[in-house]
Amino acid sequence: MKLKNKINLSTAVMFIVLLIIIVLTIYLSFSAMAKNREIDRVYEEAKQATTGIHQSDASVPVQELLRAYVPVDGLLQIVKPDGSPGAGSAADSAQLSELRNLPVTYYGKEEKKIINNNGSSFAFVSLPIVWLDGEIVDLQVMVSLHSTDEMLHILKLLLIAVTFLATIPAVISSRLLGNVITRPITSMIHTMKEIQNSGHFKRLPLPKKTNDELYQMGDAFNKMIELLEVNYQKQGEFISNASHELKTPLTVIESYATLLRRRGKERPEVFDESVHAILSETERMRDLTNNLLLLAKHDEQWQVNKEKIKLSSLVQEIAHSFQHAYHRQIHINIEGLPVVEADYQRLKQLIYIFMDNARKYSDEIIELRLYTKENLALLEIQDFGIGIPAPDLEKIFDRFYRVDKARERKTGGFGLGLSLAKELAEAMNIKLQVESREGYGTTARILFNTTISQ
Repeated sequence: MKLKNKINLSTAVMFIVLLIIIVLTIYLSFSAMAKNREIDRVYEEAKQATTGIHQSDASVPVQELLRAYVPVDGLLQIVKPDGSPGAGSAADSAQLSELRNLPVTYYGKEEKKIINNNGSSFAFVSLPIVWLDGEIVDLQVMVSLHSTDEMLHILKLLLIAVTFLATIPAVISSRLLGNVITRPITSMIHTMKEIQNSGHFKRLPLPKKTNDELYQMGDAFNKMIELLEVNYQKQGEFISNASHELKTPLTVIESYATLLRRRGKERPEVFDESVHAILSETERMRDLTNNLLLLAKHDEQWQVNKEKIKLSSLVQEIAHSFQHAYHRQIHINIEGLPVVEADYQRLKQLIYIFMDNARKYSDEIIELRLYTKENLALLEIQDFGIGIPAPDLEKIFDRFYRVDKARERKTGGFGLGLSLAKELAEAMNIKLQVESREGYGTTARILFNTTISQ
């Protein structure tokens, strides 16, 4: 069964059951109140008859005396202690003729109740009194509730009719409610099927903004689709760029491996050149793979272990390693001895990225400046190379972005370094700034928010 039909059925049944309970409560409550009111009225008439009998003249015949107090549509009689009927009188009513044949019971105490006989209801009251001869007898009064029963019967018919008529709008409203609730779900299913069939992301058309759950569900669905679309596009771009980056070193390795097989044994210089090229491209692939894994790992959050680090010692260590590995001249200027809290390996990797960029994009001296300013520790890495055009500065931290895509691989890189640097900096709560002028060089600035004076 569809959800809409379930909502229609359950809502209609619930409403009808609730309506029946209310109608039955109204009918039973009104019926009890009406009959109790009739019993109280008959009880008052019985008491008046008792008072009148006590105050009557002994010379008045008993039948005449009782006839004076007999109620309309009622019966008044005396019942002796042995249960035998005594004097009595009844109004001329067809409904009461059958009461004369009912069993007579002596109670000896006050008694009030409703008697049902052959589908007719009667209010019954019995009061003990001292009779004319001094004997204790029961004065019993019975009054027909025919008019009350007719009124209750009419009320019953009206309530049944009202219940039946009320079920019609209940069924209609339950259907409307089902449509309102299931419309966004149906639209969502339809949209998902369209996405599945067409392969294009689509969004739900939302009405005017409201605070109900249906609008929130539709809005959450659209945001999810938007996120999926962005991730899908990023994934496609990521795969495309990664496959492009991996294709070149694989091609180089394949070419040199073929050359080795053909001429490597006869020509030592070809062997050395091929081995060197294969090793170089292998290292490049390893670096690319490591960077890709590090960037992907950010989705699971970086594992950062902060500790106190002497920036001056770390900067000197990195500068010495670069001078020895790349035979590049590096000028170091250190003012102050700031101590910061960061992850040692991650921070070292972050500085290496900017140092490696400075090495690739410039053949001149590289300057390192470490100083403090307004409770901040700042490390600047400056090169005097080709620089970065102003329109490209905002995109340099994007994955796989290179300023000059036609640039040779020696300087082109993977387009992953600065993106990785951004991820590392965010994980350690470090700010990055890059300033550059095309043709004059680039300055990368690393700002540590918290410094500890040594």
